Order: sequence, then C-alpha cells, then structure tokens
Amino acid sequence: MPTTESAEDDQLGDQLFVLTAVLLTPAQFPSVLGDDYPEVCAGLGLEPYAEGYGLVLGQDGTGARWTVATEDVSLVACAIAAWDCGMEYDLSPGEESIVVALPGWPLALAVATPGIPQPHDPEPQEGDRAPLAPPDAGDWGPAQRRLGADEIALQWASWRAQVEDEEVSFAEPGEERHRGVRRVLAEARGYLVDPPPPGRVRSSFAGGEARTLRVDGPGWSMVARTDDIAFVLLDDEPGQVHPVGRGPELPGLLASLDGLAARPL
Repeated sequence: MPTTESAEDDQLGDQLFVLTAVLLTPAQFPSVLGDDYPEVCAGLGLEPYAEGYGLVLGQDGTGARWTVATEDVSLVACAIAAWDCGMEYDLSPGEESIVVALPGWPLALAVATPGIPQPHDPEPQEGDRAPLAPPDAGDWGPAQRRLGADEIALQWASWRAQVEDEEVSFAEPGEERHRGVRRVLAEARGYLVDPPPPGRVRSSFAGGEARTLRVDGPGWSMVARTDDIAFVLLDDEPGQVHPVGRGPELPGLLASLDGLAARPL
C-alpha cells in the first residue's frame, strides 16, 4: 500500500490524504464496478473518454472519503507501479488535470489516514450526488461473479492445477449441463461480428507469447489463456466455475477475441 501523501483540490477545500489509486481505462478498471469501461464510467458520472482516468481515493482533513478523478493517467500508473514495488511515491495530481472530486469511495478500503477522524462520507450539500459506495458483493451476483473471475485470472496456475485434462471437454451441443456455457461461447463469438463496448474484452500478458483474456457479458464472465483452456462463471449458477477445454473451436475463438481486446499501455 502507498504511504500517505497529499493532493490539493479546490472542490475539497482541504488536502486529500491519498490512501490508494486505481486506473480507469478501457483496458484496466476495477471489474467489480461493471462489465465494461462505459458501464463503470456511467456509475461514476464520468464520460467514457478513450484516454481514461486515474482514480485517487483518500480522506480530507476531517476524515471524509473522497474519490478524485484525474486525466493524468500516466502519473497514477507510475504511482501504482512504485507502490507495487514497495517504494514511496508522492501522488499529487495537478489541479489542471483534476476532472471531478466525488464524495465517497467506489471500492472498499481497509486502511485509513492516521491522526484524523475515521473514514466517513462528507456532509451532503444541496444538489450533491449521493456518495459513492462499493457494490454489495456479499451475495452472489454480478459483482461477486466478476470478483471470482478476477481471482481466477490472478491465481491461474492454482485453478488450472485443479482441472485434469481428461475431465475438461468443450461444451458440445446437446449436453444439457453446459447450456449456460454454450450461451456464453455463442455470445463471445458474436463479439467478433458486432464488437462490444470497450473493456468487455481485455488482454494482458501471461508469459511467453500467451495472453490472459478477460471477457464479460450480461450475466457471465470468462477467463482464458490463449494457449490453454477457459473458465466460465454465470450469474445464475452461484459459486460455480465451469472449465472449457481447448476442443476444435476454443483456440480460434480466443485468438480472434485477443485481436479485438483492449490492452494496457
């Protein structure tokens, strides 16, 4: 986690003590907040510009939660990279780069700024929007399903080790238990004809020439490696993870999806 630094913003009327930051771009955004980049932007009241934003989460001097959206994506990316390496980084977006300061946090944080009151939503002013709050991920639903897909992507080797090759089969027509998986694969193939909103298909480095694909749609998420199998999660099957073997079709589908995927800069 970052050390607490501060950034100035006239909308806050105080310093912002930075606790963390995340990227909000077509290729990288908190999956828990939506299935694609425009959906996440809409939930935050931001225009889905292709360049994206950096989201800086912190507290003002009274302890109130604030989320600052900045256009300086590179600055936020550098800060995150430094923090990930255990280094300090003073994340202070320039006032000219700040798009808006939003009350509340869209993500749950288990940290707080020492020496000031505990985190709380700021007192609302007339005309203010409701404070941001994390999605309810306590029960199975879209948020929990997307978090599950995030976990599989992060722990691919562990999940892959649980699946024996002979137990994995491509979802063949007529197999009733794979009806949901067949729907997901059909909708994913549809993306190749009618490209989905930005961020529905994302690609990241997986080692060697392989890529990790994250594909989302209404009620489903798929995580796959272009050189391996896929895992499917469905809103209507709580807690279930369906492996999909390579088969005759999956390799070509994954390669084509990778061709239209958003990639981190």
